[in-house]
Amino acid sequence: MNEKKGFVVWLVVLMIFSGCDKVKSGSADTGTSSEGETSGRFNLSDAISDVISDPVFADCGRLLFPTNDRYMSGDTLEDLQLTWYSNIDPNETVEIVNTLWQRANDGETIFYDIYTDEEKAEDPEKEDTGLFFFKGEPNEKFAVCNAGGGFAYVGAMQDSFPHALELSKQGYNAFALIYRPGAQTACEDLARAISFIFENAEELEVDTDCYSLWGGSAGARMAAWLGSYGTAAYGGDDLPRPSAVIMQYTGHSDYTENDPPTYACVGEKDSIAYWKTMERRIDALSDLGIPTEFHCYPNLSHGFGLGTGTEAEGWIYDAIDFWEEQMD
Repeated sequence: MNEKKGFVVWLVVLMIFSGCDKVKSGSADTGTSSEGETSGRFNLSDAISDVISDPVFADCGRLLFPTNDRYMSGDTLEDLQLTWYSNIDPNETVEIVNTLWQRANDGETIFYDIYTDEEKAEDPEKEDTGLFFFKGEPNEKFAVCNAGGGFAYVGAMQDSFPHALELSKQGYNAFALIYRPGAQTACEDLARAISFIFENAEELEVDTDCYSLWGGSAGARMAAWLGSYGTAAYGGDDLPRPSAVIMQYTGHSDYTENDPPTYACVGEKDSIAYWKTMERRIDALSDLGIPTEFHCYPNLSHGFGLGTGTEAEGWIYDAIDFWEEQMD
C-alpha cells in the first residue's frame, strides 16, 4: 500500500514538473487549447506592451507591432485592430508571438538587420527596418513577405507574419520585412533585404533559386515593382528576379512584359482595391504569355490576410502550389 502511494506521489510530481523543461528548437508548443486559445508564453489576454517589452525579444520586440501606434488600437493581443485591415484572427496573433518567442528563447536568431550601424546613424529611419525570420527546412527555397499599411505603417501582424509562419510550416524559409513607410524607401528596403539574403544565404541556410515575393495592399505593390524592375533598380545588387509574385488586394496596375508569374487574390467587397483593377492587370499579363492565377472572394473586404474562417481560407495553399509550379 505504501509502495502504491509512493508511486502515485512520484507520478504526480513528474507530471507537474515535466512541463517546465525547455522545448527544443522547432518543437515549441504553440498549438491551440481545447478552448480555442493558443498555448505558449503569451495568451489572448496578455498586453501588447508586455510582448513588446519581453526581454527575450530584445530590441526587435518594438517592431512586432506598428511603431506608429496611430494605426493600431487595442491593449491586448485579443483586441488588436489595425487600420485598413479586417478579419484579424487573435489566435493567429498569439501563435505568431509564441512561435517567435520560443525560437528566440531557444537561441535561434529571429531577426536580422539589413543595414549597418553606420548606415542607421546616417539615416535614423533605417533603425526601424529588418527581417523577421521564420525558418523552414535547411537549404529550402525562400520567400519574402511584405505587409501593407498604405505606406504609412507596416501591418505585419496581419499581412506578413501569418503568411511567413504558414510558409515555414510548409518547409520554406520565410522572411517578413519591416520597412520604412513610403513607396520609394519601402522598395529600397526590399531590394536591400533580398540582397542581404543572397549575400548571407549560406549562413541563413536558404536556397536562393526560384525565390518568391509576397505582399498585401502596399506590400503587394512593393512585390510587383521589384518583380517588374528588379533589385538593382532600387539600389540593391543585380540579382535574378523572383520566380513568382504573390499579391493580395491592391490597386496596382503597372506591369511590364518581363514580369514574373503572378498570383493575385482580392475580396469582392474591397472598397480600397477594386477587384476588377486586379483582374485587368492579371489579364494583361496573361495576354503577354506570363503565367497567372486570379481569385476574387465574395463577401470579403480589404486586408483579410490568411482569411481564416472566411471564403478565402486556404488561398495560401493555392498560392504555394502556383509558386511550386514555377520551380519546374
